[in-house]
Amino acid sequence: MRVSIVVPCYRSARILPALVGRVESTMDRLVADGVVDEWELLLVVDGSPDDTEAVVDRVVNERSRVRGMALRRNFGQHNALLAGVRDAAYEVVVTLDDDLQHPPEEIPRLLAPLAEPTIDLVYGIPETEEHGLLRSFASRLVKRSLSAAGVANARWVGAFRAFRTELAEGFSQLNDPQPNLDVLLSWSTSAVVPAPVRMDKRAEGRSGYSVFRLARHAMNMVTGYGAVPLHLATWLGFACGALGIVLLGYVIVSYLVGATTVPGFTTITAVIALFSSAQLITIGIIGEYVGRQHFRSMHKPIYLVGRRYGEGQSK
Repeated sequence: MRVSIVVPCYRSARILPALVGRVESTMDRLVADGVVDEWELLLVVDGSPDDTEAVVDRVVNERSRVRGMALRRNFGQHNALLAGVRDAAYEVVVTLDDDLQHPPEEIPRLLAPLAEPTIDLVYGIPETEEHGLLRSFASRLVKRSLSAAGVANARWVGAFRAFRTELAEGFSQLNDPQPNLDVLLSWSTSAVVPAPVRMDKRAEGRSGYSVFRLARHAMNMVTGYGAVPLHLATWLGFACGALGIVLLGYVIVSYLVGATTVPGFTTITAVIALFSSAQLITIGIIGEYVGRQHFRSMHKPIYLVGRRYGEGQSK
């Protein structure tokens, strides 16, 4: 097995040396045990405003199996991952975050199932929940959104993953400036298994994914890769129509039995608010889809590589 390890890097100048050292120690041990033949570490700097790129440059010069690339601006985590996956030199890709929440020592657990040729993708699932209540709720919302976007086994999805590099052929023609790697991988394979792994706390700093950003990310995935909201908007229209028919029947019956009174302001206001809300929700959902198509039609770049480090190690 030959392995490319891809790490998107953002504001991680202080922690990268420790991460690289732990990855190197783990992979060299796998080589000594005969599990891995060759490996490389690809650090993708996603427009980080600190000294992360300078640290990557230094690390690459110190180690022969480490390469780096710096994107021209901050494109986003999944864009940086996609850049690394497309540049991977070997047959298996492992992805992990740069904050040491994904211990490099757990990589062997991800690689073990791939020894079986029928398995294409392995997700590392935490043995214990590592987030607080609110953040965990937001993460589950994202996974529900992935399920709505057609991702099988979305409950296992996470940033700590290992898969066969050839799966990237399934999304080689992608032109979406807001990609999601897990959705793209689901286009290529359904041979997915989980692997329980230990998750650690962030070594420093705070996650860039707030609850609001996770919710927005969920909306982007659903509207970008699925049609469930459009179906829900249709059913919402039917439900409001049915309610309108019921209200009409109530008014007619009241008139026939002589119970008609002067129409109340509260009733009229409530009915108008109900139907106006349904209309605005539907328009908003359609607007999300139109917006996504608008951004795709502009052909904005998914990523642009500015500089490479250790170019002699690239494929």
